[in-house]
This record gives sequence, structure tokens and C-alpha cells, in this order.
Amino acid sequence: MKTFSAGSGGFSLGRLADDFRQIDPNDPGVWPVAPKAALLLVLLIAALLAAWWFSWKDQIEQLEQKQSEEIKLKDEWVSKKRQAVNLGEYQKQLAEIDRQFGALLKQLPNRSEMEALLVDINQAGRGRGLQFEYWKPGQEMVRDFYAELPIAIGLTGSYHDFGQFAGDIAKLPRIVTLRDLTVGLNKDGGLKMDLTAVTYRYLDEEEVAKQRREKAAKETKK
Repeated sequence: MKTFSAGSGGFSLGRLADDFRQIDPNDPGVWPVAPKAALLLVLLIAALLAAWWFSWKDQIEQLEQKQSEEIKLKDEWVSKKRQAVNLGEYQKQLAEIDRQFGALLKQLPNRSEMEALLVDINQAGRGRGLQFEYWKPGQEMVRDFYAELPIAIGLTGSYHDFGQFAGDIAKLPRIVTLRDLTVGLNKDGGLKMDLTAVTYRYLDEEEVAKQRREKAAKETKK
């Protein structure tokens, strides 16, 4: 049986260690093979690390960014393709929304018709035999394209008449909502109903333009 020899014809750890201990840092040209190979390996690893840090790292980050952008663009393309396929259906839905919005808008009086609406509310109460204890219009609140006018109302009458009055308000061609309804006894022992009737009107072109100017001014200040 042949045995491994650490003599002159075989590999010797001691000899390898001696090669590294005896190297002259000032003259690498005369180094033994093993130290030269180790030095070349270290330089190669250092070169690879430097290349990764100064060049490949940024390229990898750019690649990942481009891959993310590619995924985003693909999602946008799929979304737009679906919209294009269903364009006809979207147009029909938009036309229906415009029609419904126009119908709702017609239920809002303009500034000149507001007084007639208030008269209709008053007549709805008196037509049911109700007595108005007070009628207090509040501060008009302007929204994007319409305005709200709350009116605090106090009525006296029977419970049945109160219900019919609410039904008559719901049947008006204009939109009126009743809020904060409370029913109790008045000082004479009869029934009293307190409520807030909110009427709506759409803004004319001048008012809409004013709203836009004020909104633009606020955004500019921000």
C-alpha cells in the first residue's frame, strides 16, 4: 500500500507556510508560486467587489427600476385595453349619467324660482290645516354647483296632518328635504312639530365663476 509522503516529492503544509513567511514584499517577482496565486486571487476578488460597488450596483438598481416600470406599463396597457374594448359601454353609461344628472338638475330651482318654492312649502302646510308658529330661513350654504337654504319651521296641528304635510313635501317637483323632526306638546296642550326644511337651488354662471375664482385663490395661497 502506497502512503502519501510529505517529503520533497509531495505536498507539504510546512513548505507552503515557509513560502509565505519568506516572501519579500518589495520583490513580488521572486515569490514562489503559491503566494503569487494567492495574491492574484485577492486582487481578482478586490477588482470584482470594486466593479460591483462602483458600476454594477447602479446598473442592477437601474435594471430593477426598469423592471418595475415595465410591470407598471404593462398594467396600464392592460387597463387601457380593457377600457378600449368596453369604450362603447362606457359611453352609454356616461350618457345615462348625464341624463340622470340633467334630470336632477331640473329639480333644483334657480335664484328667481326660489321664492315660488318657499310659497309651495308654506301652502303645503296651510293646505293640511297646520299653523306656522315660526318660519326662520337660515344662512345659505354654497356648494360646488348648488346652494342649500335651511329653514327652521315650527308647526302645530294633528299627528295625521303632520304626516300628510311630509308626504306633500315629498311630492313637490323641486327637491326639499326635511331634517331634525321632533314632535311634542305646545303650551296649549296640542301637538307641535319642529323641523328644518332644506331647499336647494343651482348656481347661475356668475356664481359658479365666482366659486372657481375663490377656489383657485385658496389653492394659490397653499
